[in-house]
Amino acid sequence: MSSHTSQLILQEAEILIRTRGYSAFSYADLSERLGITKAAIHYYYPGKEDLVMALTEDYVCRFRAELAAIKADPIPVGDRLRRYGNLFLAGFEKGMLPYCGALAAERAALPPRMHPQIEAFFQIHLTWLAEMLAEARETGALRSHLADDHIALLMLSTLEGGSFVGWALDRKIVVLSAFEAVLQSFSL
Repeated sequence: MSSHTSQLILQEAEILIRTRGYSAFSYADLSERLGITKAAIHYYYPGKEDLVMALTEDYVCRFRAELAAIKADPIPVGDRLRRYGNLFLAGFEKGMLPYCGALAAERAALPPRMHPQIEAFFQIHLTWLAEMLAEARETGALRSHLADDHIALLMLSTLEGGSFVGWALDRKIVVLSAFEAVLQSFSL
């Protein structure tokens, strides 16, 4: 068995979580979809909790790299925020909910040791957004009496909620329309 197998397991588990939810998939589902035995999955990830913990660590690592690339882009902050918003749209176009939103929706079903991991993931979003907003404020692109962390929470909530509403209505435009309204309301 190889690390390639381990990565395939993580990729498929992510798809299942983002399309079905944490509670609605099993190792039997992974086994069937990947064409490997359940024992092979248990070899890498002894339990579902271990699998999702590893997947979340992997996802967060990839997500941080995407945020760093967006932050480094020398375009206006408003355009960087739109690129961030498009991360939500990219998942939607693949028929998937946002990873952190999908897990948060099932918080009660998650093992308690996963709760801090999910909270930390949301905090990554909020911290990054607040940094972008602070930069916008410093350059004069953002003029608002609201604190940057409050605007960041509004933006993240709008994107997460837009993803769920878009999913329910099966309409792509819903995912980013409210977010764009938020950006325009702050002249970004």
